[in-house]
Amino acid sequence: MPAADLVTLSAVELRRLIGGKQISPVELLDACIAQIEAVNPAVNAICATDFDRARDQAKRDEAAVLAGDDLGLLHGLPCGVKDLEATAGLRTTLGSPLHKDDVPEKDTFMVGQVRAAGANLFCKTNTPEFGAGSNSRNPVWGATGNPFDPMKTAGGSSGGSAAALATNMMPIATGSDTGGSLRNPAAWCGVVGYRQTPGMVPNDKSSFGWSPLSVVGSMGWTVEDMCLLLSSQVGSADADPLSRAVPAVEVLNLARVDLGSLRVAFSADQGFAPVETSYRPVFDRKIDAIRGFFRSCDEATPAPGGLDRAFDVIRGLSYAQRYRAQYEADKMKLGPNVRANYELAAAMTLADVAWAHGEHTAHFRRYAQFFKNFDLFITLITPMSPFPWETLAPMEMNGQKFDKYYTWMGVAYGVTMSGHPAIALPCGVDQHGMPFGFQMVGRYGRDAELLAAAYALEQAMASNPETARAVPDFAKLRTPVPALKSIVTAPPSA
Repeated sequence: MPAADLVTLSAVELRRLIGGKQISPVELLDACIAQIEAVNPAVNAICATDFDRARDQAKRDEAAVLAGDDLGLLHGLPCGVKDLEATAGLRTTLGSPLHKDDVPEKDTFMVGQVRAAGANLFCKTNTPEFGAGSNSRNPVWGATGNPFDPMKTAGGSSGGSAAALATNMMPIATGSDTGGSLRNPAAWCGVVGYRQTPGMVPNDKSSFGWSPLSVVGSMGWTVEDMCLLLSSQVGSADADPLSRAVPAVEVLNLARVDLGSLRVAFSADQGFAPVETSYRPVFDRKIDAIRGFFRSCDEATPAPGGLDRAFDVIRGLSYAQRYRAQYEADKMKLGPNVRANYELAAAMTLADVAWAHGEHTAHFRRYAQFFKNFDLFITLITPMSPFPWETLAPMEMNGQKFDKYYTWMGVAYGVTMSGHPAIALPCGVDQHGMPFGFQMVGRYGRDAELLAAAYALEQAMASNPETARAVPDFAKLRTPVPALKSIVTAPPSA
């Protein structure tokens, strides 16, 4: 098989070919590196790399295959790691000049799991500074462009992973999600991203271990690819009080699902979130294209309550804890999004926190009650088409001005606050020809059911051009876009 064709194969197929001694991990890695060298200058998705060390590992992986050794689930698969996750021996900057030269001595728990499963962690993927924002740009590496239009954002904060997957630079990549950071870039780049029930994938780097808001997880071209990576990440860790042992088989062997037996609810705005006027008809059109697959498909949503303010407070707690010392020492060394988050949190009272925790619990219970009448909930992930990456964040929509940079992402964080699992599924393109994706939400703790339904729906949508996954025009990605690095003010040392 020509090396260039390897990067067009799914992760599941590549792993099968490696295990069958039909392709070498060395040639696969070289194909991915060649794709990065050819395409990354147009989208700037990749951060730190260590290709020499990765080639050494690929040779060891090849030797293990030839020797007939037991192979891990991800053996020989090149994998990108979001630049918020510590990777032993590979620079981890968090997108911040404060950490631009940091080289961790050990992996986070999740990264260690992926490495132990045999993945070749050959590069880092771009993110906003400290992951704050749905636009993957920072002063260390610059901005990540969308593979369908590099002058527009790839989303965030897992934008580098999503753009790298969409352009065939790697078959799998890690991500993380608080207010939509796995789902938003997946939708805008035409790939799959999954926010699992909190605790399914241990997150030992969080200083707020009892909070279910932030999760780490997986991305892939397809549901099956994403599940292959997820199966290596699940488990329990002493450092994460919410983590719980989940058998890998629950996400690796997807059950067969009859879509015609499922009761589905849908809502564009979940009853509270802003949605751009021109984007609602796109969502409606996609729903019309898939509603016939289900037993029923009705417009409905859990009552939102005081969700915006509750999210402000619950989210703000971690910013108050993590960034107080740096803010008080020299706040200008923090980016504008991080400063805004800290200042919002610093103004909160104990009464605010008490109320928000009560509302957070009430929102979970509304969702739990809602799922007594429905099996799935389909809603938007993003309320608009990708915006230019030069814009830090949309600050108004439909004439409504926002006082916070993330208010426009209510459709994503509304689901976050519920605690329920959600998967981003590609579904054709929007009114501007950019990738469109919706999120499908399932019952709390019933991830295997949601993933199986998502896999079935993905297969059903693939035959319709209106709903099939969009693919970028690679010919247009052969031209570098130097402007993507124009915001770099503190370049990393060599």
